[in-house]
Amino acid sequence: MGQDGEPQPTGHDALISRFSRPEQTFPTLNETEIARLRQFGEIRSYKSGDLLFETGKRGPGMFVVLSGHVAITQRDGLGHVTPVIDQGPGQFLAELGQLSGRPALVDGHADGDVETLLIPPDRLRALLVAEAELGERIMRALILRRVSLIQGGIGGPVLIGPPNSIGVVRLQGFLTRNGQPHHLLDPEGEHDAAEIIARYSPKPEDWPLVVTAGGTVLRNPSETELGRAIGMIGGPRNDRIYDVAIVGCGPAGLATAVYAASEGLSVAVLDIRAFGGQAGASARIENYLGFPTGISGQALAGRAFTQAQKFGADIMIPMTVKSLDCSRSHGNTFSLALDGGDLLRSRSVVVASGARYRRPEIENLDKFEGRGVWYWASPVEARLCAGEEVALVGAGNSAGQAAVFLSGHARKVLMIIRGGGLGASMSRYLIERIEATPNIELLFNTEVVALEGDEAALLRRIRWRSRLSPDEDSADIKNLFLFVGADPATNWLDGCGVTLDRGGFVVTGAQSEQNQGRLVAPLETSVPGVYAVGDVRSGSVKRVGGAIGEGAQVVASLHGYLGDAAKPAL
Repeated sequence: MGQDGEPQPTGHDALISRFSRPEQTFPTLNETEIARLRQFGEIRSYKSGDLLFETGKRGPGMFVVLSGHVAITQRDGLGHVTPVIDQGPGQFLAELGQLSGRPALVDGHADGDVETLLIPPDRLRALLVAEAELGERIMRALILRRVSLIQGGIGGPVLIGPPNSIGVVRLQGFLTRNGQPHHLLDPEGEHDAAEIIARYSPKPEDWPLVVTAGGTVLRNPSETELGRAIGMIGGPRNDRIYDVAIVGCGPAGLATAVYAASEGLSVAVLDIRAFGGQAGASARIENYLGFPTGISGQALAGRAFTQAQKFGADIMIPMTVKSLDCSRSHGNTFSLALDGGDLLRSRSVVVASGARYRRPEIENLDKFEGRGVWYWASPVEARLCAGEEVALVGAGNSAGQAAVFLSGHARKVLMIIRGGGLGASMSRYLIERIEATPNIELLFNTEVVALEGDEAALLRRIRWRSRLSPDEDSADIKNLFLFVGADPATNWLDGCGVTLDRGGFVVTGAQSEQNQGRLVAPLETSVPGVYAVGDVRSGSVKRVGGAIGEGAQVVASLHGYLGDAAKPAL
């Protein structure tokens, strides 16, 4: 029974009830609409029991069922199979991953003989653009299906380990930020994990064990190892030359990708960790145009990420760019050296690599990073703080957003501010909200001086000191959040001739001495064909709206440069 005493749904109705807005998640197309889709695909037939697609293996695209039925099930690495839905004539089978041909997240078996229309990823993207109204319905369904799979907590890789262990928190954050379904089993109380634990006898440093859909077991893998194991990383094709390579998948990089790809340029986007950058970790952005009730950084970035894929951008995450070769010795193209030894070639480059979280001078700081010291506040970290006192250092908008978010989970948020107020660095609406939140305490003219931990190197206590007196105080605090600014991520530009300012940010336009005497675009660096946008650019406003604006603006310059480069020399 439900809470209202009504009978709970069973069978097919129970499956549908797992999904929000089922009529939008699983729409049925009529004959006229299917006829419009036929030009984008080809007929494929399957016998009863045949697999149309399989969890963990690259999906062939979107299937439109013409006759028969297909049973959709979720399967995890431990062999658990959960029915999802049965789809029949007029319904289509796909989710967001099939925009780029990523591995399937569910299994699809023919239930009897089945005839389908298969639309491969490149033709699916063409369909979404060419058939605006029908494409909108399909895109909405693809998004809702991915959201439901994430919220269902059943499929995807299985993480086995103590919920508060550093490895679990790290990988949960990585998968969550990248919109990847997964679930966690605590070895203390989950019988399903016992056999795996007995077989692999993990040491403390092995947590978590990760079981992929194919049954492969990884011991505390890196983000890149996990990304490769679950098929997130497509990687470049060595023979392909892109029009533009965008390094960084934050708001500036995503905006560049959306506008460039929608205008016909071939686009590659690379990021070391996740889409959204630092903005993706913002709990709520309330001063971005068009969202009067606010939007989380993850939701905003997720929409842009989907848009970029819709228009055909190749997004490679996690992927580290080690260096940029600006010599253009290979067919007048730039070469980006990637981890794993791959090379990506492009006619132009947009530097959108943003900034790395700044590490203040605090005793023992590096010892506790990921063990109680955090540089962002997502639901994963908030879970660790439930009912406890936490400390947060910072006075900017990111710090304010994090403090308000954490106040809904922690017993108390101690906000430590080096200066004498918030007005110079924080938006007024956030200041008012902080002042109105009873469990946020402000300490002005104060700085953290030392951290203390236990035998397991987990943070247990922090010490702080007033800047106006020699007084020092301390508290038993297990989680410290640092929002003290960021340093530019520009090390990969060393040796390529791009001018940086004293702080390491990229100089653009007429500000660069190398650009004196030549007509340059405002966002062009000292190297023709290389541009910089967003937080990494010297003089940028360091706001989400500003980054998105620069991402849109730079595309006009890219068209101009690529057009000039294609002209024959006189």
